[in-house]
Amino acid sequence: MMFDIFKGKRILVTGHTGFKGSWLVLWLSQLGAEVHGYSLPPNTEPNHYTAVRIRELLKSECLADIRDREQLRNYVHEVQPDCIFHLAAQPLVRRSYAEPVETFDANVMGSIYLMEAVRTLGKPCTMIMITSDKCYRNDHHVWGYRECDPLGGHDPYSASKAAAEIVVASYRDSFFSPEKIAEHGVHLASVRAGNVIGGGDWAEDRIIPDAVRAVTSGRSLEVRSPQAVRPWQHVLEPLSGYMLLASKMLGGEEGLEGAWNFGPLPTGAATVREITEEFYRVWGKGEAVYDPALANLHEAELLRLSSEKAMTYLGWRPMWDLSKTLLKTAEWYRRYYSGEDARVLSLVDIKRYMAQMEG
Repeated sequence: MMFDIFKGKRILVTGHTGFKGSWLVLWLSQLGAEVHGYSLPPNTEPNHYTAVRIRELLKSECLADIRDREQLRNYVHEVQPDCIFHLAAQPLVRRSYAEPVETFDANVMGSIYLMEAVRTLGKPCTMIMITSDKCYRNDHHVWGYRECDPLGGHDPYSASKAAAEIVVASYRDSFFSPEKIAEHGVHLASVRAGNVIGGGDWAEDRIIPDAVRAVTSGRSLEVRSPQAVRPWQHVLEPLSGYMLLASKMLGGEEGLEGAWNFGPLPTGAATVREITEEFYRVWGKGEAVYDPALANLHEAELLRLSSEKAMTYLGWRPMWDLSKTLLKTAEWYRRYYSGEDARVLSLVDIKRYMAQMEG
């Protein structure tokens, strides 16, 4: 019931061909939204976008680069969106070392180009700008980072997400002030999630997709940072938070602009070794080889996220604990590789998640 407001709304999802973006499109389409997509084509095979036949669910799509300012502006003006979920980005830490300029260009300038397009749109619009939990300056705290903690980043990816948060805040202060909503009509918020897992992710350099590729090809998984702690959560968890925030903004609630964390409960923080071993235990086979010598590039060893703000002011709660998340994820892949329809698998997860939310 809380998401009924999306029915009939024009929703633009950037990055809709990606893992999180395609799950979001599938969910919004089930709610009766008119969904449009702007993204590069999928960069893996297989991929969730193709597997669940996302193109069939879209009102329109534009396969283009978020860095193409003119193309992006023209498409935003063509769609005339009521709400935008901005997920298009270069999302990988290790790739950011190989492609630092491209990473900053996509993650920072892409965000600016999108906000500029909305600034010239001249109509009310709710914008949810998705960044990352890695936007925080990592001081190796054992507690979760909060929205008021300092931004920063050692690697180019993390730094680009911190920079994106700064430019979003600048546009909110300069052009989309919450105090002047009646004049410009734009609600602008940024959101940060933990390490997202779930069925249908085949991206490079991520632990669950790597584990799936290893077990389905009959080889051992090589793990470079077994003791690294991350806040793990099912893909539907942060998406429910993004949608809840957007629904409240679309409904006219005030004071929600700003930054929001949507991470797992503290029990969702676990080491890469724990995640790998539990995933293979649930799968029923598979083994990992732990070789710290593989970790030749800097990545933070400890990262936790606090969602107290979202829980207090939005009433948002994580629904699935880590055990259930890994069970759902392994089950999705096992059934997919046994020949079951990917769209059906994902819709079953969405419907079960929504039933738990409404229960």
